[in-house]
Amino acid sequence: MEHQSKYLAPDIKISCYEDKLSKTEIVFDHHMLIWFISGTTKIIQVDTCNTFRSGDIFLVPRNHLATIVNYPNNNQQHKTVVMHLSTKRLRDFYAGMDIKVPVDRSGRIRSFGDHPLLTSCLASLIPYFELKGTLPEDIASIKITEAISVLRLIDQDIDSVLANFEMPDKAGLVDFMQKNYMFNMPLEKFSYLTGRSLSTFKRDFKKAFGTTPQKWLTQKRLELAWHNFREKKLRPVDVYYEVGFENLSHFSYAFKKHFGYAPSDL
Repeated sequence: MEHQSKYLAPDIKISCYEDKLSKTEIVFDHHMLIWFISGTTKIIQVDTCNTFRSGDIFLVPRNHLATIVNYPNNNQQHKTVVMHLSTKRLRDFYAGMDIKVPVDRSGRIRSFGDHPLLTSCLASLIPYFELKGTLPEDIASIKITEAISVLRLIDQDIDSVLANFEMPDKAGLVDFMQKNYMFNMPLEKFSYLTGRSLSTFKRDFKKAFGTTPQKWLTQKRLELAWHNFREKKLRPVDVYYEVGFENLSHFSYAFKKHFGYAPSDL
């Protein structure tokens, strides 16, 4: 199988990918605490790019667009332990606490390296994956509570992320799209993240940009690709994933149709 996930509990899983180049565009509904066991992965956000390898632990905030690219790594399977820090669990954890910190809306990934406390917490889950059946809810709850407690101990600013229960508001559509156009997401997801219904999103988009979302997105991604070729001297195979295209042949066809010459001509 190309991708396999084994769930210990609804919010705890071990995820495995084959050792080959693959890309996923994603918006997580929950904060994701991830321990990278093996492989190499790049996570691209609006204004930053992180590369993670064996031993790295990091937190991906919810409701923010990201491109995840798995790279081949000497026939090593891409394997991670993933813990979903759901809004419900976090509300229960913070119930009764008087948390007064500025909300972090940046969506940046928080990296913890191979911090021994987090590594110990997540590594302790490995033996459970050998058991048949699911992890009892009381044990799963204890492990997730432990992880949250460790995060708060080692990152004094983490409450600004974990204790933020806001939903996406009606964001400025022009600013949002200018920052996020390279993410190849369904229009339904773009509309949700800007606080709109799909029909309202399309109407507001037409009014703001004078064209349809798909036409505008394709043009912006091709312009970004051209910039990466000319200014960063990157190859087509290194570019098409990161600007929102699913395969090289489709990208090359669209590029030549738009600019009048193939990417390889650059």
